Amino acid sequence: MPTDSITTAEDAPATVPATTPDLPQVEELLSTAVEAVGGVERPGQVEMVRAVQQAISSGDHLAVQAGTGTGKSLAYLIPSIRHAMTTKGAVIVSTATIALQRQLVDRDLPRLSEALAPKLPHQPTFAILKGRRNYLCRYKAAAGWPEEEQDQLFDPREVNATGRMVQRIQEWAEETETGDRDELVPGVNEQAWRQFSVSSRECLGAARCPSGPECFAELARARAGESDVVVTNHALLAIDAMEDFSLLPEHEVVVVDEAHELVDRVTSVVSGELSETMISVTVRRVGRLIEQSVSDRLMEAGEQLKDLLAVAPAGRLDELPPVLGLTLALVRDAAWACVTALGPRSGGDKDDPEGAGLRKAAFTALDEVHDTAQRMLDAFGHAEEVDRAEVVWLDAATDRRPPVLRIAPLTVAGMLRDKLFGDRTVVLTSATLALGGAFDGLARQWGLGSGDGKGEKDGWRGLDVGSPFDHARSGILYVAKHLPQPGRDGLPEAYLEEITELIEAAGGRTLGLFSSMRAAKAATEALRDRLSVPLLCQGDDSTMLLVKRFAEDEPTCLFGTLTLWQGVDVPGPSLRLVIIDRIPFPRPDDPLSSARQRHVTARGGNGFMSVAATHAALLLAQGAGRLLRSQHDKGVVAVLDPRLATARYAGFLRDSLPPFWPTNDPGKVRDALRRLAKS
Repeated sequence: MPTDSITTAEDAPATVPATTPDLPQVEELLSTAVEAVGGVERPGQVEMVRAVQQAISSGDHLAVQAGTGTGKSLAYLIPSIRHAMTTKGAVIVSTATIALQRQLVDRDLPRLSEALAPKLPHQPTFAILKGRRNYLCRYKAAAGWPEEEQDQLFDPREVNATGRMVQRIQEWAEETETGDRDELVPGVNEQAWRQFSVSSRECLGAARCPSGPECFAELARARAGESDVVVTNHALLAIDAMEDFSLLPEHEVVVVDEAHELVDRVTSVVSGELSETMISVTVRRVGRLIEQSVSDRLMEAGEQLKDLLAVAPAGRLDELPPVLGLTLALVRDAAWACVTALGPRSGGDKDDPEGAGLRKAAFTALDEVHDTAQRMLDAFGHAEEVDRAEVVWLDAATDRRPPVLRIAPLTVAGMLRDKLFGDRTVVLTSATLALGGAFDGLARQWGLGSGDGKGEKDGWRGLDVGSPFDHARSGILYVAKHLPQPGRDGLPEAYLEEITELIEAAGGRTLGLFSSMRAAKAATEALRDRLSVPLLCQGDDSTMLLVKRFAEDEPTCLFGTLTLWQGVDVPGPSLRLVIIDRIPFPRPDDPLSSARQRHVTARGGNGFMSVAATHAALLLAQGAGRLLRSQHDKGVVAVLDPRLATARYAGFLRDSLPPFWPTNDPGKVRDALRRLAKS
């Protein structure tokens, strides 16, 4: 539980002993683990393992920035396992990506468990737990509920492909032991999977479901309840914290890895949407259970919404147009009429489990339509901007889906403060947390409040344990100060010439990170004829296969956008140059970020720095972090946007990057790249 000041291990509450005589200290356990895996202890890793142990003992929250190669997984897993042994309760480890979940469960935890077993009362146990949607529902698969309506416009090729996927799922369902969607390889689309899965709100519950005793989701939860460490994701962590029902085992400690993504993942969980397609699916779910005249009201309201959204301009809605207000009210009231017509939510279901399942699915869909429509109506009508809590915007139609009306909170800080940090100890870690040299920016977004510039105040502490890499000797940060500022009309010719010269000097071996897919494709088209080295572009094939080809063929270059900014790990000579075309600010017309920026400003803060600059700093740091992935890596991070050298906010952005040797001299950079290419 957070306290008013940072306490020491000796001051720890009696309920959580600061030291446990019959268990080795974390330093000894770390030495044992590192020796077992054939590694070397690093100062930053030792500092982090001690800090995590103190946070667990004192009950204070901890934010730890640990650079690539620090060994942060061991540094938080060892104190977590020790705490689980002490309290006989689980520790939750939450990640943002499937890749890290798999690394923890398939590699780090098995090796660590085996290494520590002789030192502990029992061999540490662990499990992975995902949202119910990720597990096959045996009952839904057997009951044959109505198929979901497609989210995209009907394309015979799409329909046929989905049909083949459905058949594959049916065959896999007969042999799977876990029901985990990720074990279905190759994967299937969301349209096919939805026909075999349910959300937590749609689930009948193990006691009422005919397949309850063999439910894959319940079996996974049971395994998690018996484990020392439970690995999950940020979305499930948010749902568990914010809903009235528990999805995770009882716990006192949470470790949030990839914590720089926490706010975005939580925002996604608590956002809502409304579209004609969503209403049509809801009508199909309820249609056979109530009188048609009642469900027709909802269908007609959905048609009105469809017609209205089809002609409305995309973008943020600062005021509620009267016609939209009337239409949302029609949708809300029609959904409530259907809820009323369905009758009691429970009772009389035991003898008709199929009917109970259909009713539960109908109630869930109707509640979402009703509540989202009401939520959108409530988002307007505030006298002052500071009183606004949410933003509503319209996403334009695409070839695959109709227009969608969306709503999201302007901040999730209060939710996180009350629901996640309120009654447990939370350790947040990532390679990128101290933006502009301080933890305050992200701490405010998490609801921890601002500290003293170093991240120490009111029950939380910030700690940067550094990196094992010598950034100043291994890497160069080159800012092309002589180039013009980037415009809105694509890449200027000067940028294309600069990219060509840099890649030629490096002999290929380049990862190009662009602010948009349009820019990445334009650069690829323009440079393929100019360069003698292979050039791949995101979208040419699956990202995983493109990265594999890039890593295996040294001269190859790879251009792409957001996925590559954070998802590429290519150590060795295949990557010597990272090119960033422009500072990755959010688009000025992005509805959510622009609304958040305006809201911070209305409250007396600096909206640009708190939202746009923080967003850019995170992505810049993540992108620059692609360069050095091992102790022997060397190379250049080249930022073509001169604003990183000239703008008033440039110092904040540069202070968020690893401490590379800086230069604005293109000649020196090209000479360095040529030397590397020959080495």
